Amino acid sequence: MSRTVVRVMVLVGEPRRLGVPESRARLRFAEGAKPPGAWAGLRLVVVDDEPAFERSFWCGTCPFLFRRLEGARQTLSLDHVRERLALRLTEPDGAVVEAFAALLPEGDYLPLLLRIEPRLTVPGQEGDYFSHEQVATWGIDGFWGLPEYPHTPYYRTFETAVDDAAHLYEFVVPMVPPTWNERDRVEEYAGQMRRGAVPTAVAVSTLDLCQPATDDRSADYYEHWGLTHFLLDGHHKLEAAASAGRPVQLLSLLALDASGSPARDHRRLAALRAQQRRSRAAV
Repeated sequence: MSRTVVRVMVLVGEPRRLGVPESRARLRFAEGAKPPGAWAGLRLVVVDDEPAFERSFWCGTCPFLFRRLEGARQTLSLDHVRERLALRLTEPDGAVVEAFAALLPEGDYLPLLLRIEPRLTVPGQEGDYFSHEQVATWGIDGFWGLPEYPHTPYYRTFETAVDDAAHLYEFVVPMVPPTWNERDRVEEYAGQMRRGAVPTAVAVSTLDLCQPATDDRSADYYEHWGLTHFLLDGHHKLEAAASAGRPVQLLSLLALDASGSPARDHRRLAALRAQQRRSRAAV
């Protein structure tokens, strides 16, 4: 198996107070109803008041997770910034940030402008994090006897060691599956990318740190840093980039208040993600 070296670009802004009152936000982070006897409800991403994704549980020792729910059935694209996002950005564009912040709950956000090469991943198939890296650390679910299942195809983009005891995994999670995308638009973007275009997608993101309480069942025991980009705009662009093997930009608003990680690790994330090169196995 050979190794390839991939250039990775990242521009990190300063943490900013963004968003609107929660009652006006189209997307928000919430806690689900507490089942009888439970100490907490599920961690949720809610879109237009409907649960759209389940997230890793609060405890920090349960497996990392994003799981699509029935409320995830629409994108959150904004027509008035479409032309701006058709281009390569040179910085976390203030107008674009403000436009998408109007969809989000008020809080502290860290803008990240990333250049990624997405790889479309199908649960249970080759390259699936939940069937491989996660199983190596947590094993399979004790009740179901199966790996965790995210109920959606997703994109893998970046992974790196944090230190000897932790590893960072990055994911882009579409609001709707790629099978819902319009084929003509995907092909149009793919053609543009083959000719050198690097358009921009937009996501709201979280960083969750998860590690089993003990290593009794683990073949590969370490802390998993899960950087999850919930895609707001750019579903056709991501699929096009994956199919064409071309880069795309991702403007990420990392929701610091909603992340299951301390402030010191947000600063470490920015340094880790700013690495200019990474190596990954080539098929």
